[in-house]
Amino acid sequence: MKFIVSSSLLLKNIQVLGGILNTNNTLPILDYFLFEVSENLLNITASDLETTLSANIKIDSSDTGSLAVPAKLLIDTLKTFPEQPLTFNISENNTIEISSNHGKYSLAYAKGDEFPKTLAISDASNSTISSQVLYQAINTTIFASGNDDLRPVMSGVFFQFSNENSTFVATDAHKLVRYVRTDYTSEKLVEFIMPKKPLTVLKGILMSEDIDVDIEYNESNAKFTFSNLSLTCRLIDGKYPNYEAVIPKENPNVLTIDRGLFLNSAKRVSIFSNKTTHQIRLKITGNELIISAEDLDYSNKAEERLSCNYNGDDIQIGFNSRFLVEMLSNLSSDEVKLELSLPNRAGILTPTKLGSDSEQITMLVMPVMLNS
Repeated sequence: MKFIVSSSLLLKNIQVLGGILNTNNTLPILDYFLFEVSENLLNITASDLETTLSANIKIDSSDTGSLAVPAKLLIDTLKTFPEQPLTFNISENNTIEISSNHGKYSLAYAKGDEFPKTLAISDASNSTISSQVLYQAINTTIFASGNDDLRPVMSGVFFQFSNENSTFVATDAHKLVRYVRTDYTSEKLVEFIMPKKPLTVLKGILMSEDIDVDIEYNESNAKFTFSNLSLTCRLIDGKYPNYEAVIPKENPNVLTIDRGLFLNSAKRVSIFSNKTTHQIRLKITGNELIISAEDLDYSNKAEERLSCNYNGDDIQIGFNSRFLVEMLSNLSSDEVKLELSLPNRAGILTPTKLGSDSEQITMLVMPVMLNS
């Protein structure tokens, strides 16, 4: 078998596929890319058993066949080439010879049929969503998902498509983010939980794309198809917690403040907070916000005053500074609104201005008990 391919086109695609590979694989074959040639088309696949990513690229060949190529060796080799055609010659003695303008390189390959088969999605439902909307949804929510192996449903992002909107939710029980789009709907109600790894891979690819993404899913798997790529993954099994129940409805105390000032102030003050609790205190009186932190073990303390717009009763509330900073960093509006009810109830953070009228972002952060 023989085929000719552009070195830069091949490198660009295998670098994307490389995001799936694990450093320690239980099966040696997972350190390989599967190459499937069928008349002028090369399909390349990478898998970690849970997630599979494939790319189709055009080549010059009249042959058909499949083989598994060592992934790291191929990526490292191709990185050093300028753009040029590469000829791949597959010989009977289990070696591939790659011919470039500069020389020849031989590497051992494995049989293609040793590579795990991609999950087939039977009885699939379909949805289509813009890549920019999907990117925004993943980017806004993924940081809030948990890492608790005992609660796997919280370690992913909850997707819900209904006839009213598309909703994406992530929570780790300390913070929660809900991203809603009213311009993307589905005729029937669809719910599934996507794991973090395939979402991180998708986020990296979709950042620079502006195309439609086709989503197929059933109870156990989902498949995302766009441009020349398709990603198939196993979904997280289980029922997502009732997140609506934890979002407080009545929040009479509303603080509006410049996001950049609030973020930088919280970052600075948090340096002086207790290294275990990361607690910072927000004291709001009139149109002034006082942010303070204290570490009694080391006699460190800091306090900053910011002007803000505030409607409501004077209030003091404590938050874990890491969660607050993370949320403020993941918003892009110039101003944010913090809605509060009581010192022991969650605070709700929302951007005052969004990029689209059909977009809604709600971030919830649980308070911490204040040291008196």
